[in-house]
Amino acid sequence: MVERAWTLKDKAVLITGATNGIGKVTAHRLAAQGAHVTIVSRNAEKCRAVADEIRSQTGAVVDWIAADLSVLAGIEEAAAEYRARNDRLHVLINNAGAFFAERLVTADGYEMTFALNHLNYFLLTLRLRDLLLASAPARIINVSSDAHYGGVIDFDDIMGERKYSGWRAYSQSKLANVMFTYSLARQLDGTGVTANALHPGFVATGFGRNNSGWVGLFMPIVHLFALKPEKGAETSVYLASSPAVSGVSGKYFANCCEKPSSKRSYDVAAQEKLWALSEQLTLKTVPAPSSAP
Repeated sequence: MVERAWTLKDKAVLITGATNGIGKVTAHRLAAQGAHVTIVSRNAEKCRAVADEIRSQTGAVVDWIAADLSVLAGIEEAAAEYRARNDRLHVLINNAGAFFAERLVTADGYEMTFALNHLNYFLLTLRLRDLLLASAPARIINVSSDAHYGGVIDFDDIMGERKYSGWRAYSQSKLANVMFTYSLARQLDGTGVTANALHPGFVATGFGRNNSGWVGLFMPIVHLFALKPEKGAETSVYLASSPAVSGVSGKYFANCCEKPSSKRSYDVAAQEKLWALSEQLTLKTVPAPSSAP
């Protein structure tokens, strides 16, 4: 049944990667609907400036947390800081991500694309899951990409140690986002917390510009033909705010409409294998909250 009463007024929203691009637009639009928005990004100065900007333009409560979500310690820090300030969470939007043409390794020893684009989503969500459950009805929204259609989870070389391609690593991470969403939706079935993934479109943001060489030179040209962030944010805003998707979970969206994801993404055995691997890689320092299912 559709909950026509769903509104973002006074609801707590956490969105990562919200200092530019679709994350920033999403944060602004949700704040304009009366949500209490917390943005998370690595650069404290940018976080503060964006929070101040959105606050001044919307009159909403806008908070910020500076944390490096490519490393486990940064994810733990962000979750702990949010929990210290808030006792509720109605909408979690995992939006932070990037493309890396060359193989980089995090301080944890993990390949950067997999760490930032997938393990970040996984660990942050699990660390905040009990708040979402306590705040139900609540929504988890994972920003993926249609790049996942070409993705393969290479369990034998998940970190690209033997063979690395920037696009291969990116499409693998985006497939991981969708598979994680489906696993999460099954676990949360009946709790009042939904989990959905989405494709925002190819958006003219900072995507790819962190790279040097031909990728860094080529991206500004490609962006001339890309969507504006305002358009790219529409599906994230829709999934966070629309009463029409109340109770809808375990789905993949684009252009504010549900659509099938890749055939590989529906492989339940692979989803469970990915979940177990993600737990092994992330949940090794602090046990998950006891109230989590």
